[in-house]
Amino acid sequence: MIAIIDYQMGNLRSVQKAFEKVGHDATITSNPRDIDRAEKVVLPGVGAFADAINELRRRDMVEPLHNAITADKPFLGICLGLQLLFDTSYEDGQFDGLGLLSGEVVRFDLPSGYKVPHMGWNQANIARRAPILAGINEATHFYFVHSYYVKPVESDVVAVESTYHHPFCAMVWKNNLFATQFHPEKSQTEGLKILKNFAELEG
Repeated sequence: MIAIIDYQMGNLRSVQKAFEKVGHDATITSNPRDIDRAEKVVLPGVGAFADAINELRRRDMVEPLHNAITADKPFLGICLGLQLLFDTSYEDGQFDGLGLLSGEVVRFDLPSGYKVPHMGWNQANIARRAPILAGINEATHFYFVHSYYVKPVESDVVAVESTYHHPFCAMVWKNNLFATQFHPEKSQTEGLKILKNFAELEG
């Protein structure tokens, strides 16, 4: 089972439909026990960091998410689901994240002429060829919607970079953990390739 985590912070159905389009069933769930039973886990998200981490804690999902990654289950974070993996976010204050990756989440600080949020199609530059990038060409474009981005402490977790005035981390990969700042489910053919590759990973 692919479990898509429901914590009231994402376009869950579009992620589920994208998996279905590439031939894989995925279950939307808010039950922590389903994370334990799942073969693969997806943490999507759109919205505010503080609300999201508080909702994950309120639903008793933090420990099962940690356990899933420790157990080497394939894990995919999307957008806010990437940011939540890090130690700290500075979105409207300072808030602790899941602490699964070292680093922080910061707002774009850009010259006039650059709009925040960063929204639209942007080129991906592949730094490390993660398994879920099989069949993805260098300089492929993916769809982004975000005002904040992650700054990992460990540069070797960065799999993809993109540029909006300056380079930023667009995807991380560490062992069984993958997470994208862009939205694969909104990135048409190339995004669907990523979801298909993830769904077909061996546990």
